[in-house]
Amino acid sequence: MKYPRFYRYYYATLLFLMLFNLSATSQTHSAKTKPTPKKVALSNVQIMFNRAASLDKGMNLSWLEQTWNKNILSDTTLAESDYVLLKKLGFKSIRLPVAFTYFENNNVPLDSVLTHINKVLSYCKKYGFTLVVDYHYGNLNNDNYLTETAHIIELWQKVAQFFIAEGPGQLFFEIYNEPTVHDDIWKDAAYNIVQGIRKVDAKRTLLVGASNYNSIYELSRFVRLADDNIIYSFHFYEPFFFTHQGATWVGDQVATTGVSFPYNEARFPPLNLKAKNTWGETNYYNYKDDGNEQSLMDKLNKYVKPWRDKYNVPVVCTEYGVYNKYADQYSRCRYIKAMRATLKTLNMPGMMWEYNSGFSIFEGKPSINTLPECMKAAIGYTN
Repeated sequence: MKYPRFYRYYYATLLFLMLFNLSATSQTHSAKTKPTPKKVALSNVQIMFNRAASLDKGMNLSWLEQTWNKNILSDTTLAESDYVLLKKLGFKSIRLPVAFTYFENNNVPLDSVLTHINKVLSYCKKYGFTLVVDYHYGNLNNDNYLTETAHIIELWQKVAQFFIAEGPGQLFFEIYNEPTVHDDIWKDAAYNIVQGIRKVDAKRTLLVGASNYNSIYELSRFVRLADDNIIYSFHFYEPFFFTHQGATWVGDQVATTGVSFPYNEARFPPLNLKAKNTWGETNYYNYKDDGNEQSLMDKLNKYVKPWRDKYNVPVVCTEYGVYNKYADQYSRCRYIKAMRATLKTLNMPGMMWEYNSGFSIFEGKPSINTLPECMKAAIGYTN
């Protein structure tokens, strides 16, 4: 059937308008509905860097590594109020050194030690801290490393099994504090310890440092391990001549006291005669060049940053601080402030040594009232 020309034009126009309205309605609906964003999975590298960042603004709780304290497990010095204080001061992570070997040698059941660690963990979870459990004061040396490595692995496997249900972003393991064995021995031992832990816990993020007491110089020569779930740690107490002045356990090299930071020629003390013919004498004469904020930056920038960037792995400074018996208050404040600024500039998380003992930032028992004003500024605390 043929329609007159008028009706043909009319129905064609009507059909066009209907299609136009349908298209416009669809476009309007789409414009008012936000498209569902696609979730982009983080790469493993980014996850590691994020976990390392969660360890920034950290504090070491010196307690379970105090082998000189015969009442170590019954010591009630640390209470819930200390975690409240640390939270108030802006700290975000805690490192807990544990003298596992000491407890074992003194017939303290591992379950008892783990119960104490677990209590710390419960406070960390309550107040929003990430926690690093660190194997402190081990017996590993160049002669016994084969048998002692196996022993360390056995211990870690028990610890890993105990904490197997804890999230990898909440709890970290630092496999061994300040190894002193030869570089090649340590790399072999570290690899085997990591692999031993992996047999029990494949997801736990581990911290591994270099030999020579977690040295930045040894780290710069270290070759990253074949495991992608590792954060690399280092300790930084330079200039050692300042940070450890008067520390009797170190020896005569730090016998010179009254050293300020930064170097002040007018106030620079005479060399203690006990330090002659030791590294302390060399450091004494180098301090005019070494005792300043730029020196901190130069060393980390030369030895740690290039290594981190080369392997694209996260690093964290798990110890830095100043022995407070002989260093004056304002020098300690200036050093802590300089270290925090340096680490921040280099995007390296840092954990201070330590809360309430010889390197404490407080003048007495930890509290807001015993924290010097200069230290409040140094750690970035504001009321």
